[in-house]
Amino acid sequence: MERFGFVGLPNAGKSSLYNALAGGGAHAAPYAFATTDPNIGVAKVPDDRLDRLAVMSESKNVVHAAVQFTDIGGLVEGASQGEGLGNAFLSHIREVDAIVFVLRAFPDSDVPGPSDPLEHLRVVEIELALADLASAEKALDKTSRMLKGDSSLKPTVALLQTCVDHLSEGTPLYRAGMKADDRAELKEFFFLTNKPVMAVLNIGEDQIGDEDAIAAPVRAELDGAEVVPLSVQLEAEAALMDAEEREEMLEALGLGEGAVPRFLTSAYHMLGLRTFLTTGEKESRAWTFRAGSTAPECAGVIHTDFQRGFIRAETIQWDELLAAGSWAAARDVGKVRSEGKDYIAEDGDVMEFRFNV
Repeated sequence: MERFGFVGLPNAGKSSLYNALAGGGAHAAPYAFATTDPNIGVAKVPDDRLDRLAVMSESKNVVHAAVQFTDIGGLVEGASQGEGLGNAFLSHIREVDAIVFVLRAFPDSDVPGPSDPLEHLRVVEIELALADLASAEKALDKTSRMLKGDSSLKPTVALLQTCVDHLSEGTPLYRAGMKADDRAELKEFFFLTNKPVMAVLNIGEDQIGDEDAIAAPVRAELDGAEVVPLSVQLEAEAALMDAEEREEMLEALGLGEGAVPRFLTSAYHMLGLRTFLTTGEKESRAWTFRAGSTAPECAGVIHTDFQRGFIRAETIQWDELLAAGSWAAARDVGKVRSEGKDYIAEDGDVMEFRFNV
């Protein structure tokens, strides 16, 4: 299961965000390093498509896709030199697949630290870039020495030098304008700032309604990255309520379903994950696959035998199936396609696999 990690200054709201997703379990306190060991949880990814298909099929069981998330202790200025939790903190970040910056955007006299989310972002980005700089310099030195006996490493040396140049200026690799192919080449070095990133802006209850204005400067700074404003404390409190009370509270505040479903969907897609669906009377289920996967690779998500003996995939988009009313009705009107081994699956495909082993 793919995992994303919450990164931010102490008291930014990381543990409360964890609680909003997990329904409690993480200690949240207004002082630094209340979290010393990472908390790890799992949250299902909301999917209205799946829920509607389950109703259509009168499914006895519904299984949503899920992602794993990690609440990592607060990062402080100087972490790359061992301040705060230092190397332990940075090692926890290396273990996740993507980074979610949690940036506090509201003032609170009881909570130390800046209330400007851009200042939060500046500190965490510099510390991650400095940690990567040390790693990149070591990798460059090692690869340069290996180059004497292996000339094929010349492009790698040049790429690492580019990384060192950017990181020495405090520029994270995800902001350096590097080509996707180059960033893919760098995966073997496990640089922190080569991971996908998004941001959660932790806003106060009195800032609800002003989300776009508060998020605008952060969106401009993190050009292209998803930025989700949400009142983390309210969402954490709502997570502890039963469904009816939670719905009433969020509706009273004008929050609809709340921001957590949007955050989860954004994080899921940030990881390059997509969903295909299966549906029937026994079960409707969301299956996770990587964007760009073929039909046989999707079949292998269910069982390796499905991929090994793949013949074809009976495929239809979820909304077309709903409009038809049933799989049989969709087939009768020619909406179900028969896709072969080269078919690239699309998010929202409903599939039935034919295989022989």
